[in-house]
Amino acid sequence: MNFESILSRPTIFKNRDVLSPHYLPNELPHREKEIETIMKALSPALKGEKPRNLFIYGKTGTGKTSSVKYVTDKFIEMKSESAKTSYVNCRIYNSRYRIFQKIIKDHLPQHAKSGVGLSFLYEKLIEWVNNGKHLIIVLDEIDMVKDLDDLVYTLTRSNDELKKGGVALLGISNKISFKERLDPRSRSTLFESEIVFPPYTSEQLQSILKRRILLGFSDGAVDDSSVNLAAAIAAQDNGDARYALKLMLRAGEIVDEMGGGKIFDKHVDQARRCVDEDISVEAINTLPQHQQIVLYSIAVLSSDGGRYSKLTENPEHYVLSGEVYEKYVGFSKEFSKEPRSARWYREYLSELGMLGIINMVESGKGMRGHTRLIKLAYPADRVKGVVEKNLVNGS
Repeated sequence: MNFESILSRPTIFKNRDVLSPHYLPNELPHREKEIETIMKALSPALKGEKPRNLFIYGKTGTGKTSSVKYVTDKFIEMKSESAKTSYVNCRIYNSRYRIFQKIIKDHLPQHAKSGVGLSFLYEKLIEWVNNGKHLIIVLDEIDMVKDLDDLVYTLTRSNDELKKGGVALLGISNKISFKERLDPRSRSTLFESEIVFPPYTSEQLQSILKRRILLGFSDGAVDDSSVNLAAAIAAQDNGDARYALKLMLRAGEIVDEMGGGKIFDKHVDQARRCVDEDISVEAINTLPQHQQIVLYSIAVLSSDGGRYSKLTENPEHYVLSGEVYEKYVGFSKEFSKEPRSARWYREYLSELGMLGIINMVESGKGMRGHTRLIKLAYPADRVKGVVEKNLVNGS
C-alpha cells in the first residue's frame, strides 16, 4: 500500500471540502431574513456610529455561525478604517483573559506578549478604540466562557471610559438559558437585540444539499431519493444542516470504499449509524470535565447494574439519579476534582439531556419518594471508553 495507489482509486467526489461544516458558500439559502437583521445591527459602525449589541440563538446546524461569518466578510470588504471586527471561538478562548489576548492579537499584535496582565491588555484596547474605532466582538459559543459575567461587565463598561468610538458584542449560542448566569444589571444593558434561528425544514435541507452536491460530487453520483432521505432524517434531528451534510459525505465515502458509483438510500442508512457514533464521541469530547464525570458515573452504573436493577427487571437499563450523584462524588475525588453541589449536578443532567446523550423520566408508582430515572442514549462501554480517555489524559 502506498499513497499513489490510494490517490489513483476512482471516487465519486469532485470536491469534498464543500460538504464540510466549515465551508462557507457564496449564498446562504433560507437565511436571507436573518442575514439582513445582522447587517442592520452592524451597519452603524460603518457610518462612525456605535452598533447595537446582538445575540443570536439556535440549535446546532441552523446556520448561525455561517450567517455571521458571511456578514462579517461583507463588513470587512467595506475596508473601513474605523469599523473593525474580531471573531472569537469561545470553545478555544474560554476566559476573559484569553479573549482579550485574541482581540489584542487581531488589532494590536505588537502588544500581544506572553505574561502581560489583563489590565495592560484592557488599557491598550481602550486606548486604541478611543481613537475613534468602532469594534464589534463576535463571541461564538459565548456560553463556553468560564467567567462570562466578568467578561460581559468588562466589555460593556468599557464604553463608559470612551470619549470616541465604541465596543459592541455579537454573541452566538445554542442555549438561551446561558443568560441566567449573568448579573441582572449585565442582562438589562446587554441584550438590545436578539435573533432566534429556526431549525431547517426537510424541504429547505433538500435545497441546501442539492446545491452542495452539484459542487461536491461527480455528475449523476447521487440518487435523488437518497437526498430526500438525508434531508428527512436531518429534519427529524432538529433540522440540523451539518448533520445532513455529514450523512452525504459519509455515504459518499461508503460508496468509494465499496467501489460503487452512486449513492442510494441504503448508503445513507449505513452513513446514519456511522455519523451518529461520530457525533456522540464529538459531543462527549467537548463536555466540561464535571459533566464527563457525571456521564462516566451513569455509564458505570448502567454496565454494572445499580439499585434500580436489583429492585426491578429494568430491561431499559435505567439508573437512579441519587445513585448517580453518589458515584459522581466518588469519581470526582478519584480524578482529583472537587465534587460540585447537588444543584450543579442537576444542571449537568439537564445539559446532558438537552444534548441527547441521556434520557430522563420521572419515577412512577411503587418507588419510595420521588426521583429521576436516567438512561444513556449510547452504549455504556463506548461512553466509558471515550470518557476514560479524556479524563486520564486531562488529569
